[in-house]
Amino acid sequence: MVKVLVTGGAGFIGSNFVRYAIDAHPDWQVTTLDKLTYAGRLENLKSVEHNPRHRFVKGDIADMAVAGPLVRESDLVINFAAETHVDRSIKHAGDFITTDVFGTFVLLEAARENASLRRFIQISTDEVYGSVPVGSSTETDELKPRNPYSASKAGADRLAYSYWATYKVPVIITRASNNYGSHQFPEKVIPLFITNLIDDIPVPLYGDGQNERDWLHVEDHCRGVDLLVDKGVPGEVYNIGGGNQVKNVELTHQILKLAGKPPSLIKPVADRKGHDRRYSLDTAKLESLGWKPIHDFAAGLAQTVRWYRENESWWRPIKNEDPAFRKYYQEQYGNR
Repeated sequence: MVKVLVTGGAGFIGSNFVRYAIDAHPDWQVTTLDKLTYAGRLENLKSVEHNPRHRFVKGDIADMAVAGPLVRESDLVINFAAETHVDRSIKHAGDFITTDVFGTFVLLEAARENASLRRFIQISTDEVYGSVPVGSSTETDELKPRNPYSASKAGADRLAYSYWATYKVPVIITRASNNYGSHQFPEKVIPLFITNLIDDIPVPLYGDGQNERDWLHVEDHCRGVDLLVDKGVPGEVYNIGGGNQVKNVELTHQILKLAGKPPSLIKPVADRKGHDRRYSLDTAKLESLGWKPIHDFAAGLAQTVRWYRENESWWRPIKNEDPAFRKYYQEQYGNR
């Protein structure tokens, strides 16, 4: 059996990858390491809860006593673990440095001691390139992160590369665009807007709504990471983008239409600090290895809306019953 460690595997993208990996690789024994912060939930792993090829370990990637032995026993390490929400990073930057940078350092230090490690895949983000006025970012472009979240990811990204360059740890770095799909914590724009609209709550649209993002279905992201396990070259960076450039105001109207709700539920709010205007990824390098996104954005978005409609038991405890979420929402949007 191939021993695979997925860190942050109870979060949105990580849990989708765990479920994908268990289905796609009968010879993989997957260990999920997650400290179950507000966005990491065991409910995301319910379908593999009793699978003999999966085990869950609660712990922090920044804790060498927990993370070290798991890394040292693994053939593959895929590091999804991170604090990821830009808005939260603006208020609490230290949490992002601790998890995203120091946590990655702890994993890499343990990886140095694993002579049989085949791959260490560091999951980064397109946000490390900063705002891109025209064209698309290639893997060799300058990194210009503009908020604490993207800066912490850029730090981890380059730290991981340094462990390949210095110690020959078999590091591969991926930079993905905005993900969407099932099991995404409802602080992010798509699940937040969908779940608000289900309850006829106005949706908070930042600024003029002209900020543009490239949307990638989470399953296409998982396929890209999986391909790089076998075909990626250590020391290299690979962009993973969906090729779906959509302005926030257009996205909002698409969600309104799918939810069957009127435009009057749009609530313009003051823009956030350092809000990048546009992201776009050139994915030719990954496509040369045989990958292409297979999810049509319109169909994928409709599928996502249906999932949240059909799985209210997953998100209502967060939005309706968790005082921490209600406090966060009020602080973030109440006075804007």
